[in-house]
Amino acid sequence: MISIVLEAAAGSMQARQRIRSHIYQTPLLPSRQIGREAGSSLSFKAENFQLTGSFKIRGAASKMTSLGIDREVITASSGNHGIASAQAAASIGQALTVVLPETVAQAKLDRIRSFNVNVILHGAESGLAELHAQEEAATHGLVYVSPYNDPEIVAGQGTIGLELLEQSERIDNVFIAMGGGGLISGIGAVLKSFSPGTRVYGVAAQNSAALAAAMTAGRVVETEHHDTLADGVAGGMDEDSITLPLAVSVVDEVVTCTEGEIAGALRDLAFKENQIVEGAAALALAGFLKVADRCRGQRNVVVLCGANFDRDKIFSVLNDQG
Repeated sequence: MISIVLEAAAGSMQARQRIRSHIYQTPLLPSRQIGREAGSSLSFKAENFQLTGSFKIRGAASKMTSLGIDREVITASSGNHGIASAQAAASIGQALTVVLPETVAQAKLDRIRSFNVNVILHGAESGLAELHAQEEAATHGLVYVSPYNDPEIVAGQGTIGLELLEQSERIDNVFIAMGGGGLISGIGAVLKSFSPGTRVYGVAAQNSAALAAAMTAGRVVETEHHDTLADGVAGGMDEDSITLPLAVSVVDEVVTCTEGEIAGALRDLAFKENQIVEGAAALALAGFLKVADRCRGQRNVVVLCGANFDRDKIFSVLNDQG
């Protein structure tokens, strides 16, 4: 397994050179209050300030810059990946089609269309849109871009790890939300290659924990998915996902959090750190808070993966006194 980790880290080093002009290098912000209360050094890798409000632009730009601009690309996502792919395509000059479910929120549809990419509406939910995108790719010779199951996507997300190594002289623990595994595989591969003493915590949402279940079983398994505030990590995984063996190799411990713990972390970030983020970002902090006693006196980083939240949902959580 060491070879795939080193290969992924090398991919991130190559991707960084390609995507440098298409992304922001995000800050590593010291905690104002939570770290002090936990008796630890705590910093936030602020991907919530990334160009599209999410880390996803890194992977999308990595994939598209690895192709010639004569190759037409297709993807499916009404969330952060779709927005990031549209932004990357506009920046690079890549021809892109985004397949969206017919039920996509108008605001998301308008945002993706604002980048002048081709949009196809298909199916009643995201899974059907994804299948249609894969069929279109096979039929018309397009390049299908997965949100996570692609070496170049993983490489792009791993550039966060390279920035962390430059921004902090030592990291004892890093906390990363787990969805399909592209983010934690990329960052984890870089950190384990260059800072093997760093402990990588994967944080899963109890209501939708496909990668955590797959890591336990050693293969992708059927899992129940319920609504979660961390909707950015919700959903299943491809059976052949490259992120599973990578995650098994780089993740030291998985912490699973409830909806109440995620909501509490959202409020803590808003009221103690003055940051309003999406639920998947708060999930990473919830994981830290759950094991904070074991991390006292250590240097900890929580990756805030994005801030593309549903306003009504987030405001409802913030107004709830818990």
